[in-house]
Amino acid sequence: MSPTRTAQPGTQVPAEAVAPLMRGIAVLRRLTDADGSLSLSDLERATGLARSTVDRVTLTLARTGYVRIDGRVVTLAPRLMELGNAYLSSIRIPGLLGDEVDALADELDESVSLAVPDRGDIRFVHQATRRRAMSLSFRIGDLLPAERTAPGALFATCWGTEEWQAWRERRLSDPAGSGFPSLPPRPCPADDLFQERVDTARADGWALDDQLIEPGLLALAVPVRDPAGGIACVLSVVSHTSRYTAQGLRDGLLPRLRDAAASMERRLRDAPPEGTVPAPGALASWTAASKQELGREFVESLARGLTVITAFGDGGAALTLSAVARATGLSRASARRALITLEHLGYVTVDDREHRLTPRVLALGYPPLSRTTLSRIAEPHLAALAGRIQDSASLAVLVDDSVQYVARAATHRIMRVDITVGTRFPAYATSLGRVLLADLPAAGLGSLLDHAELRPLAPHTLTRRAELEAVLEGVRAEGYALVDEELEAGLRSIAVPVRDRAGTAVAAINVAMHSSSRTIEECLEQVLPQLRLTAGSIESELHTAARFTHVAVM
Repeated sequence: MSPTRTAQPGTQVPAEAVAPLMRGIAVLRRLTDADGSLSLSDLERATGLARSTVDRVTLTLARTGYVRIDGRVVTLAPRLMELGNAYLSSIRIPGLLGDEVDALADELDESVSLAVPDRGDIRFVHQATRRRAMSLSFRIGDLLPAERTAPGALFATCWGTEEWQAWRERRLSDPAGSGFPSLPPRPCPADDLFQERVDTARADGWALDDQLIEPGLLALAVPVRDPAGGIACVLSVVSHTSRYTAQGLRDGLLPRLRDAAASMERRLRDAPPEGTVPAPGALASWTAASKQELGREFVESLARGLTVITAFGDGGAALTLSAVARATGLSRASARRALITLEHLGYVTVDDREHRLTPRVLALGYPPLSRTTLSRIAEPHLAALAGRIQDSASLAVLVDDSVQYVARAATHRIMRVDITVGTRFPAYATSLGRVLLADLPAAGLGSLLDHAELRPLAPHTLTRRAELEAVLEGVRAEGYALVDEELEAGLRSIAVPVRDRAGTAVAAINVAMHSSSRTIEECLEQVLPQLRLTAGSIESELHTAARFTHVAVM
């Protein structure tokens, strides 16, 4: 493979560009193209960088929490999504319109998307998918060629001579479409056919993709216009030929799609002004401390360059150099060099003195990470916890009146707690279950206990409802549950909740052991702090991943 090319063809690297930042972005792009994971050797070949450089770059990215290194394999970590989140927050479209997209998908029972233009191509910024055996959806951040999509034809209605010329040059430089790894290889339509589709879309005000992406896929799209009359984004519904014909999709769904677009345009028109300039940050001091701790292996200019991306977002779509420097804690000179580099690579645009992120930021890991699950997020943290305390650790969710194990890290002891993913136990008799039951609203808990059979599973199982409710009240107040030989004789476990962005306990993690291995006091003094630390790490990544995507359990 040739090195990833992020700058425009033929452009000269500015003298003030930060070379380590360019190398780090090349590594992230190659990991993204490989669906999130590559060996160090493969990264060396893919980027064309020296092995020592790859080692330093990946170590720095691991220090920032953007990748994980497991032996010789590098994998993107959910925290990297904070870069894409900064872009999605800055454009405000997912936050303002996402709930309408989700409601429309529920109503139509089809996948619905929002897309924005990325130079001469498109990227998806919001997805509401249907769970079917034959599932049709794209990932947030996926880059698609304009000529093979319904949104692309609509965006092209606004192109001028310069945009059409850039589009033709892209097709000439990449006739096989290798720059679109998310798409199946397929011959592209002829230029005149795309021009014809664009002319039709301009006249009709909507566009149809009739199996251009791949056989069987249909997409219908309409523009969502900003208050100035330009196309802010494109709303599209995706289906397949076993559910609709192309004409049936248009006749059946176009009126509803247009109504939804009109409602979204009203939201954009009535939206409050953008946020204020972000408050001063301490990111620069963190990178300096990391440099002092790790020495030459930590590439400080790479870490600082990536923090510049995170300065955007809630503070507004456009920031001046002074605002970026203030938000990151960097000097104006350092912030300026980072912005020059990001502009050269296509991640930032500059209009007068104002800098904006571009959709290309989503190419830094967002597509593969946007499909992450809670169990995947938890697994490396559970493994680290089990390694530290030498006892098994698990993640479970509440399913009716039971807990179901969805992730687990076991130890290699001869005598160990042996439970597999997918196992269910009655919630009332487990530490995991009690943590989750204690978080339920009173009405929900009462209804569940009304129908639960509190039967003895071991000599010490609580079977009286009043006693169980008193215990759950204590769990709610103390933030943990310890169960001693109530599920099985000799089994002791302690659990804490894992909370989502709203503060709701969506899962719980526990450590289980034989009662002879630790006293109850030792569980509280040695295991509980480690459990809480692990839960905090899982929550941090969950909150980042779930800001603009839906994180499924498994």
